[in-house]
Amino acid sequence: MTQKEQKQKLLEKLYVPYKKHKDCPLGPLCKSTAVFGEGNANAKLMFIGEAPGAKEEELGRPFVGRSGKLLDKILAAYDTNREDVYITNIVKCRPPKNRTPTKKEINACKDLLHNQIKIIKPKVMCTLGASALEGLTGKPVKITKVRGIPTKHKDVILLPAYHPAYILRNPKQLEFLMADIREAIELSKKQQLKHN
Repeated sequence: MTQKEQKQKLLEKLYVPYKKHKDCPLGPLCKSTAVFGEGNANAKLMFIGEAPGAKEEELGRPFVGRSGKLLDKILAAYDTNREDVYITNIVKCRPPKNRTPTKKEINACKDLLHNQIKIIKPKVMCTLGASALEGLTGKPVKITKVRGIPTKHKDVILLPAYHPAYILRNPKQLEFLMADIREAIELSKKQQLKHN
């Protein structure tokens, strides 16, 4: 069994108790299964968004709506596929009317997210939007001030970026998201070379 297969089995085992929405304030509102994440369980680059949207909830996959299509195009521009990275969110169920997740909802999913990170062991995490960064770090941020600036979070390089949904509403900011994702990809490749 490869390391990737071992990690995938660990992720599947991790998700079992959460499939019943145990201790999740959003669980009773969730119309389908929780959206845990997808991609390479041995990825060096992990993208973390805010929460599933309507399309994600319907299909049980992260970033498959309009924002996901934009993310896919940006990844493809840098010769990267969804299968090369791991994509998840800070909360695994869709908040009503796509509102920002509450602190209580984020805290209910925090252990799950941190366990995903422990299993996957990415070298770089790219948070998409302020809510994802705040949910991961527990600190309030102004995404316009911190985007594109790599820092460390628990020994992992953390690179904040705008959320693709923000770019769909503000297309003039696309160059910044593209630059940040390119930087995240390059940083993950450099980290991989260091450890090989």
